[in-house]
Amino acid sequence: MKKKYQNGFFLFGIVVLVVMLTQLDFAQVWSGLQHAGYWFFAVVALWGVLYIFNTAAWYLIIKSQQEKDGPADEKSTANVPFWWLYKVTISGFALNYATPGGLMGGEPYRIMELSPKIGAERASSSVILYVMTHIFSHLWFWLLSAILFVATQHVSVFMMMVLASVTAFCLAAIWFFLKGYRQGLALRLMKILRHIPGVKRWAREFIEKHRTQLDTIDQQIAALHNQNPRTFFGAVFLELACRFASALEIMFILLVLMPEVNYIQCVLILAFTSLFANMLFFMPLQLGGREGGFLMSVGGLGMTASAGIFVALIVRVRELIWTAIGLLLIKMNKKKGHHKG
Repeated sequence: MKKKYQNGFFLFGIVVLVVMLTQLDFAQVWSGLQHAGYWFFAVVALWGVLYIFNTAAWYLIIKSQQEKDGPADEKSTANVPFWWLYKVTISGFALNYATPGGLMGGEPYRIMELSPKIGAERASSSVILYVMTHIFSHLWFWLLSAILFVATQHVSVFMMMVLASVTAFCLAAIWFFLKGYRQGLALRLMKILRHIPGVKRWAREFIEKHRTQLDTIDQQIAALHNQNPRTFFGAVFLELACRFASALEIMFILLVLMPEVNYIQCVLILAFTSLFANMLFFMPLQLGGREGGFLMSVGGLGMTASAGIFVALIVRVRELIWTAIGLLLIKMNKKKGHHKG
């Protein structure tokens, strides 16, 4: 990636990170960290492992594309070291955390970093495929968690209505994504943008100039599902396993307050918190939405509001730390690889 673009991503992220830091009550943060003790370090370290799951899913997709195109293609996964991709993954998520609209920050960065190694079209399709797989795994996580709630918790009439709505939404969205996997999604999404005020003119011009590339990307998206089912299911499994493993974060935090807490409760808290937070995707780091989600989910499981506030606080600090790490890795990439841009 060119030096000016890397500097742009880095500076943008730093500005947003500083703004988010100003929203913290540092006395409350320090008190929370003291209370969490060594469990806080376990929470931070856990995400170093979880990002390996994310990277492995993306790497599978890139590798599958190379195998489909054949060894004659000069752009191969040999040019994409796993641990380099791990750094890009962390930086991409850091930009997503900091960007209103989520996918508007990290995904362009990933494409621009990966393009010099495997080409712009394949880089674009691999990033779109990974994002689709990431969202697809969330849908399955929410659906399975709704079933888990019915199987393990007392279900009131109100909760039954909520769970029925969640199930209907997830099933409809899963159908939409499966259709997108089979037929491609890039051109369809751009056509939707043509009708949105503020970006419709740009979208029309982009489609006119890049229709061939968009068609190619859609063909590559369809190929992963239609020709490489093992890769498709492998990537989805890795992302879904990451969702369930990330519930350990909540468990580590709640063990400080409630030694009797169990893993299933933590899965349910994560599922409904993430569902609520993603409804507020337009907010940087889902400010306010994540906290509200924790309060509602722990309350629904009979826990105290203070437990929800404590979990939200520790998770927020962890997110800020990994956002800062991701931004620093952008500078590291710049120093070691900007000559390739």
